Amino acid sequence: MTKTVRFGAEGGPEVLELVDVEIGEPGPGEVRIDVEAIGLNRAEAMFRAGTYFERPAEFPATLGYSASGVIDQVGLGVTEFTPDELVSTIAGFSMRDYGVYGEQAIVPASAVLRRPEGLSAADTVALWGPFITAYGAVVDEGHVRPGDTVLITAASSSVGLATIDVANHIGAVPIAATRTAAKRDRLVEAGAAHVIVTEDEDITARTLQITGGKGAEFVFDAVAGEGVRDLAAATAKGGTLVVYGALDTKETPFPLWFVPTMRLFNAFDLTLDPDRLRRAEHFILAGVRAGTFRSRVDRTFDLTDIAEAHRYLEASSQFGKVVVTV
Repeated sequence: MTKTVRFGAEGGPEVLELVDVEIGEPGPGEVRIDVEAIGLNRAEAMFRAGTYFERPAEFPATLGYSASGVIDQVGLGVTEFTPDELVSTIAGFSMRDYGVYGEQAIVPASAVLRRPEGLSAADTVALWGPFITAYGAVVDEGHVRPGDTVLITAASSSVGLATIDVANHIGAVPIAATRTAAKRDRLVEAGAAHVIVTEDEDITARTLQITGGKGAEFVFDAVAGEGVRDLAAATAKGGTLVVYGALDTKETPFPLWFVPTMRLFNAFDLTLDPDRLRRAEHFILAGVRAGTFRSRVDRTFDLTDIAEAHRYLEASSQFGKVVVTV
């Protein structure tokens, strides 16, 4: 028997329960992992609440994309991994089928990456997911070039901080947008060339001021909602506005009047493509070796405190990744 987090109905963090289950053996193409750390993602809170793009197929349901640990057993046909290897999982599967919140997890081998040398389990779950998202949007799809300006909303999130690192790594200019002034200095320390405090400053006017009236060539937005109108106005002619999250659950308009391209970014397009995922892995490992990509763990919780960890995640006060240790 192993302890696993499940929920019997959609709702708030209180629906999460830690229960004993028989996890079983990995099937063909799968691996079983002894989990050491779990990285929480906003998608999981939305899945639990019933506001994600997909909903549980049945209850009780499991959840979780990002875990780090040790391979315990491999299924039939798995040749790329062996027991006792240090690995991490990524968002390369549906939470309707798999989940990693627990002492052990079974996942497809295609959604597993090796742990970079010298990183702890907690650091690793704070690395792969955020940097795959940042790389995928900015480099793989966005084709951002040295000298381009990158405007990043929710900049103190793990993805926001990873995007600052990626922008600096390729020679772009990161502008970090944050709601309050409390995180301004930390964002500067994290590498932001400029910080916009949206409670005190107009994001469009300030971006245009920073860019000499041109606007940002690339805008990366985790919020959506009505705010995309202001972001569209802050985007340069010929630039791109990419929405990858939905922190604002209100309807997002599609402002047809503005010049730049607006599109959604879905990390699954990258993680489910072996060639694109391989390129992402090499790019991220190169940044780790160079010391320009940093894992940022904001706070850790024990697995027994999973509901409290979700409450903290949804309060949006973190600076980096919220991690649960097992």
